[in-house]
Amino acid sequence: MADNKKEQEREELHRAIWAIADELRGAVDGWDFKNYVLGSMFYRYISENLTNYINRGEREAGNLNFDYAKMSDVDAEEARVGLVEEKGFFILPSELFTNVRAKASLDPNLNETLEKVFRHIEESAKGSQSEGSFAGLFDDFDVNSNKLGSTVAKRNERLAKLLDGIAVMRLGSVDEHDIDAFGDAYEYLMTMYASNAGKSGGEFFTPADVLELLTRLGTVGKKKVNKVYDPACGSGSLLLKAVKILGKDAVEIGFFGQEINITTYNLCRINMFLHDIGFDKFDVECEDTLINPQHWDDEPFELIVSNPPYSIKWAGDDNPLLINDPRFAPAGVLAPKSKADMAFIMHSLSWLAPNGVAAIVCFPGIMYRGGAEQKIRKYLVDNNYVDCVIQLPSNLFFGTPIATCIMVMKKGKADNKVLFIDATNECIKVTNNNKLTQNNIQRIMDAFIKREDIEYFCHLASYDEVAEQNYNLSVSSYVEAEDTREKVDIVKLNAEIKEIVAREQVLRDEIDKIIAEIEGGQEG
Repeated sequence: MADNKKEQEREELHRAIWAIADELRGAVDGWDFKNYVLGSMFYRYISENLTNYINRGEREAGNLNFDYAKMSDVDAEEARVGLVEEKGFFILPSELFTNVRAKASLDPNLNETLEKVFRHIEESAKGSQSEGSFAGLFDDFDVNSNKLGSTVAKRNERLAKLLDGIAVMRLGSVDEHDIDAFGDAYEYLMTMYASNAGKSGGEFFTPADVLELLTRLGTVGKKKVNKVYDPACGSGSLLLKAVKILGKDAVEIGFFGQEINITTYNLCRINMFLHDIGFDKFDVECEDTLINPQHWDDEPFELIVSNPPYSIKWAGDDNPLLINDPRFAPAGVLAPKSKADMAFIMHSLSWLAPNGVAAIVCFPGIMYRGGAEQKIRKYLVDNNYVDCVIQLPSNLFFGTPIATCIMVMKKGKADNKVLFIDATNECIKVTNNNKLTQNNIQRIMDAFIKREDIEYFCHLASYDEVAEQNYNLSVSSYVEAEDTREKVDIVKLNAEIKEIVAREQVLRDEIDKIIAEIEGGQEG
């Protein structure tokens, strides 16, 4: 019953988000517009989160009617230093979402008010431990953009409507501290925009079913992990999936990620906060992972999950330092300049803990192409790092119809074999995309855990088999596809043709007879 109620609340929330999207559509392109919705949602969330934190403390101390939102700025100022230390940020009562929203429709300078509030929130963290988590967080919320309207009055009218829309969203009662809804609203928004924005939005968005499969592959038999890492973390959904699957406190030390796109990097940090991950539990950096990795002091990681960009260009052997980089040197060769895929694989392997698992979505070409990529595959197989390769159905991702695959790597394998799973048919069609159901995911997981041959589905290949195939790791080289074409019985078919020809002759004779009769009648 509770699940049913939750489902209803979720649908209601999704409808509310659509309503805001409709209200502001026209003016703002969907992909840009999500920055405004997410920025406002984040502003509301941290306002309520802080208010709730302060109120709870006061009420526990016996001050039952206390409400931070009604306090004067001067009195609140005294608590600033302590709150920044505990929560990572500070907001004056007059600048809380609820108070700004209450005056929004009457504020002729609403755009300036919001800009000032956002600046104050970011500045509150300056010089503290949380500075990196808050710096530039509101950069993509441009209150003066012409996309919001051609005049200040039009922009402010839209901004007021936006705040109203966010305010009436049912995002869980503050007293229940149920922030699930904030995180869920975020995921829904991203899915909605990625599916509508095609390539532009979809390129760094991994659908929920693939996120779940990757995380389950990486956490088999584990109740907790020390750290989760994603070298190309996009908006952070993969990092957070471990919380959904293992539970709130299952990630003991924290979440680590790197993202090269600044807008996406901002989204990722917002996503962390909306999922109630404290500033001291995540470290997300904005830099090029392959050239300038930011987490040397935090590696190795017990769980690495990633969907890195496919076949992007990188410096490769144009940069003389990279071949001596401890992440790439062991293979003796660098990934090709036009295809960085194997560099992400080598980077992940290098930072993987001895008891860890890395599950990475890959472009299929890296499994069979020759040259440097083949040499890297040889290194991976010879050293027994490849645990499993799974061929996924096509069209699972927004913006690309290709059939991707997953490589699972481990450093402490119990055998020296590679499991190949052909999951090309494990999906259902939903609108324009394919989707993995719970049953599909379970079937893949069962095969992954058992490591036994199943005809037309999976094969456990010995080291020698893979070496004989010149280190080709394509699933189709090891798992025979089932021939679903109808078998034809030639003898039976010939007999049927003979019968049809004979029947045809009888019909011809009858038609000739009728024609003769008609003609005979006409002559008469």
